[in-house]
Amino acid sequence: MTPRLRLLAAAVAVVVAVAAGVTHAQKPGGVLKMSHFDSPASMSPHEEATAATLRPMMGVFNNLVIFKQDEPQNTLKSIVPDLATSWEWNEEGP
Repeated sequence: MTPRLRLLAAAVAVVVAVAAGVTHAQKPGGVLKMSHFDSPASMSPHEEATAATLRPMMGVFNNLVIFKQDEPQNTLKSIVPDLATSWEWNEEGP
């Protein structure tokens, strides 16, 4: 082997060894850091109406009902509970 090839092989071995030591299993807890395009006034989706607040908070709050992902969304059977425990249809309206 030439000296350059040995040096390249050694560098690759070092990079692989360092990468193998860094890739441990994920640990619970910690802080999630993410970049965002704006600085919203608050993180309350009830008080703010911009995408700057709604997008990051969508994963924090649950919905009363959701659509099943494996059925067309234009049927009543595709609506399933998320937080709701039960509901009734009222044909007469509110």
